[in-house]
Amino acid sequence: MEALYSNFFDYILHFDRYLPLVMEQYGHWIYAILFTIVFCETGLVVTPFLPGDSLLFASGVVAGAGLLGYGEIMAVLRPAGITGDAVNYFIGRHVGPAIFSRENRLIKRAHLIKAHDFYERHGGKAIVIARFVPIVRTFAPFVAGIALMHPPTFFLFNITGCVLWVGGLVSAGYFLGNLEWARQNFSLIVYGIIIISVLPVVIEVVRGRM
Repeated sequence: MEALYSNFFDYILHFDRYLPLVMEQYGHWIYAILFTIVFCETGLVVTPFLPGDSLLFASGVVAGAGLLGYGEIMAVLRPAGITGDAVNYFIGRHVGPAIFSRENRLIKRAHLIKAHDFYERHGGKAIVIARFVPIVRTFAPFVAGIALMHPPTFFLFNITGCVLWVGGLVSAGYFLGNLEWARQNFSLIVYGIIIISVLPVVIEVVRGRM
């Protein structure tokens, strides 16, 4: 049973690696699966561990190889990211203050505090910037809801950030996916994207300690 759970979580956490295999098994249902993962990663504060940047990049690489439609991916993942942040924002407006005020087994308060500081430092732009920062990306809209950010302002930054995030990473993967070198070193590229994504968090931690 323990091995079963271990394999399941490895499958979820590293879904980007298993993308070609899932496509073979589920065909066009892959679009629904991708939508669900991106929606949950951006829309639920209890699932910040799901793949985000690497999954978008991997989707673009697969599309560049001709196995998925570039336009279809854009049409699926942009709404997923936008609605995910919107749901997270409204959850923050309604139940966020109660969660923020006490420790919760499912939500790390340290992550909430970090996202709150990030929001206070960057204001509305935090919603756009946070799209490119793992963990913070999941908590930023939630904190914006707690702070009662004006809804039209939030949605403007939400849509702008998502269009840049999805468009940038999927397009990067798509154009690299047409290169033979990229196809042969797919895992290395994904790891590189993950490292680049985490760098802003590391820099913020170092700056905070200094």
